[in-house]
Amino acid sequence: MTPYRDITDEEWQQVAPLLPELRPRSELRGRPLANTRSVLNGVLWVIYSGATWSAMPRKYPSYQTCHRRFKAWHKAGVLKRVMDQLFGDAGSELCSTMEARMRIHAPNAAAAAENDAATAQPVKPATPLFPSPGAPASTPLVFDYASHFMNAA
Repeated sequence: MTPYRDITDEEWQQVAPLLPELRPRSELRGRPLANTRSVLNGVLWVIYSGATWSAMPRKYPSYQTCHRRFKAWHKAGVLKRVMDQLFGDAGSELCSTMEARMRIHAPNAAAAAENDAATAQPVKPATPLFPSPGAPASTPLVFDYASHFMNAA
């Protein structure tokens, strides 16, 4: 592959319509939104170089911003279309390489937990620690003071 370079004006004109417009904030507080073109250049640098997000050069917006937009674009399928438009078949290969590097987090773990909960056996009610007054003394006590550890210091 050739060394990475930022996208040209012609390439930006091709992919700009593919990227979703970010709504401006209703309040005038907080940081202004990062330039979408520079965020895309940062995302492409990470994909192309194979480096970690935190190793991004300072000429791009913060790696947190680039990673957040990368996740949103990947989830919406926008990133695949942009990569196909820019790089053709090599873009699909880069995209699949990046997917292999992505961590799988809470959504799959939550689905697995829900599945486990749905197939779990019903839980028996807990036995009380202390019998209620007037109840038969058939319930075993939790602490057995007659054990062999009775005199242990």
